[in-house]
Amino acid sequence: MDWSAIVADIRDRFELTLDPATARPVGGGCINRCWEISGAGARWFLKTNTADKAAMFTAEARGLAALGEAGPLRVPAVVGEGCAGDAAYLLLEWIPLGAVSRDIEAEFGAGLAKLHRTTSARFGFDADNFIGSTAQPNDWRASWGEFYAQQRLGFQLDLARKNGLGARLQKAGERLLRVLPNLFAEHAPQPSLLHGDLWSGNRACDEHCRPVIFDPAVYYGDREADLAMTRLFGGFGADFYAAYQQEWPLPPGASGRMDLYNLYHVLNHANLFGGTYHDQALATMQRLLSGMV
Repeated sequence: MDWSAIVADIRDRFELTLDPATARPVGGGCINRCWEISGAGARWFLKTNTADKAAMFTAEARGLAALGEAGPLRVPAVVGEGCAGDAAYLLLEWIPLGAVSRDIEAEFGAGLAKLHRTTSARFGFDADNFIGSTAQPNDWRASWGEFYAQQRLGFQLDLARKNGLGARLQKAGERLLRVLPNLFAEHAPQPSLLHGDLWSGNRACDEHCRPVIFDPAVYYGDREADLAMTRLFGGFGADFYAAYQQEWPLPPGASGRMDLYNLYHVLNHANLFGGTYHDQALATMQRLLSGMV
């Protein structure tokens, strides 16, 4: 990676001079390389990848901007993104992050409910983005059932077919898509602004012990989808859910839709990693079908 090219591009485009000698690797997931770097009397958070991954950073910047504009939860401010030499980069403000304590779980839950009150007339987003490293289509739809069937489950099932994940998974998926309208027949959610990838690894607290969210995959969808993912891998406390419910109670039947919404993420993990996620996706579809048919 050509540090001189990256630093020069940031200097020329954003009028910010960074010192590459101060760059040190920091944690930030398995997709990108992440750095703490200093310049202009401050610290900054820099993500880098190969130049062909630039679209991921463009999408992330757009998603962070949407969440930041909505306001109730802090997100890292975007300085800019671009390509330099053989690398793509995303430069963000540096936020000293700490683990979420029980003391701020309620603030997190209430803040998420307030975020979800940012709504749209339709489901989708103004650009496609990514869920992890997987493309995530966001074409606007008036119907939530149509959006979820076509651009979430259907899209992942098509990837699974191309990845050769097996006939049983495809057959179960086709059956589920056929009966999906039955589940949404009496469920008409508002299109809420979603984080889109809200597991415990994508939240923290800042230097003032206030909630922070990052690494989004934003779109306007059923707010239950965000809540469902918080339960997929765990890590959110009871006070979080109680505060959300107090701020904006969930409608009847929400718990029964949780597996359906988490299926999208399990299918994505199956496409990315295979193994037990394939078995989990198949078992989830079979369980859903047994209760819907």
